[in-house]
Amino acid sequence: MRTAYSVETVRTAERELMARLPDGALMQRAAAGLAAACADLLGRVYGRRIVLLVGSGDNGGDALYAGARLARRGAGVTAVLLAPERTHAGGLAALRRAGGGVAAHREADGGSVAPSRQVDGGGVVPSGQSDGSHDFPRTAADLIDRADLVVDGIVGIGAKGPLRPDAAPLAALVSQSRAAVVAVDLPSGVDPDSGEVDGTAIRADLTVTFGTHKPGLLVDPGREYAGSVRLVDIGLSLPGEPALEALQHADVARLLPVPGAESDKYRRGVVGIAAGSARYPGAAVLAVSGALRGGAGAVRYVGPAADAVIARFPETLVSDRGPRKAGRVQAWVVGPGAGDDASTVAEVLAADVPVLIDADGLRLAEVDAVRGRGAPTLMTPHAGEAAALLGVAREEVERARLDSVRELAGRYGATVLLKGSTTVVADAGGGGAVRVNPTGTSWLATAGSGDVLSGLAGSLLAAGLSALDAGSVGAYLHGLAGRLAAEGAPVGAHDVAAVLPRAWRDVVRG
Repeated sequence: MRTAYSVETVRTAERELMARLPDGALMQRAAAGLAAACADLLGRVYGRRIVLLVGSGDNGGDALYAGARLARRGAGVTAVLLAPERTHAGGLAALRRAGGGVAAHREADGGSVAPSRQVDGGGVVPSGQSDGSHDFPRTAADLIDRADLVVDGIVGIGAKGPLRPDAAPLAALVSQSRAAVVAVDLPSGVDPDSGEVDGTAIRADLTVTFGTHKPGLLVDPGREYAGSVRLVDIGLSLPGEPALEALQHADVARLLPVPGAESDKYRRGVVGIAAGSARYPGAAVLAVSGALRGGAGAVRYVGPAADAVIARFPETLVSDRGPRKAGRVQAWVVGPGAGDDASTVAEVLAADVPVLIDADGLRLAEVDAVRGRGAPTLMTPHAGEAAALLGVAREEVERARLDSVRELAGRYGATVLLKGSTTVVADAGGGGAVRVNPTGTSWLATAGSGDVLSGLAGSLLAAGLSALDAGSVGAYLHGLAGRLAAEGAPVGAHDVAAVLPRAWRDVVRG
């Protein structure tokens, strides 16, 4: 399982480790890993042009020491210093000894940017003039434009809020260059604990992070800016519970229900699907399609789309007597395509079994009815539905996914699976580690895809998984099936459902 820890926890672990190590040893470990990652990305180091964007923090020191290592291997390395008077002295000295150059920048009075100064071998010579604009001097733009690699060491994990005015233009220059971009620990401008991006941020091809993943690397929009992520072990011992967890194949395989020799369809669990309407019969069909492939032994369907369901899936157990009289189930799924059928939603919520609420069911379910349930509840909103439930704009939910999913889980006393470019799952009440789903594809943004997920996760609930595990495993398999079905081309929700057995086998085989 991949884990991510909060900045506070990481800082504490770093202080404890540094107290036991020689001065500077921890930074040297980080720099060695960073230099190796840069060399791997470049393929050939000798003769390559590398620009280091260096802030005043430890990330800047990491970048300088890594730059010195690369300079000793024959790269032409130049450091652009955003705060020359506060640059890491040891790292700067190491770069100079290795033959690296320095271009220092500072914001001049009146908002313009002062001329660059390049330092080669310890000497200082003027180079370039400001054109009076708010952009960096032509020399900085030229350095980045000619670079094969840019290393982002502007700010570290302690930074909060948008990039400062003197750093934002650098990010713009990087975005226009042809250079590969490596971020040190976290792309500058990305909030380390939430993944939020307020304004401009560096967009990296590779992020080299130290000791542990940071939450902002695993959750959009930050994940989008991080590119590929490479974790460098620097010897941190991280106590307590992580802020985020990301299941991997082995974790999911351990959670998947497997029938025993004495199992029958009822012992494996029966999931009830209360979904669909005269207007949306397809939602019922798709939810059943996911449920049949989710590990439960049987699927009961209740609703007005019975003919459509039976025509497509004759193995479904159909009832027209409502949820209360449909027969015994171990879990219910309610809401996909339900329209305004509030009575069915209320009847399902009154059942003493786990319930998954999706789509129209989220709109129709009363907060008190959900909070008052004795059995587990799993809610599966997308960002728009979550925004409506929280009374905020959709953009706010998409900007702050972790805060949003935790708040919903706390407000409803339910486990919440928030769908989107990064799907996250918070346990009932909003405490503990949030699960973030590492699978998926943008091709899953298609009508009916969420109905398939609802049936799948509901079936896992009926098979005995907890709400947190059912949501996490369901999202993982659904995302993997989306990848396998799409392979870079558009797919329909029924294609995703059809590939779920293949995704299941892929997980089991490792």
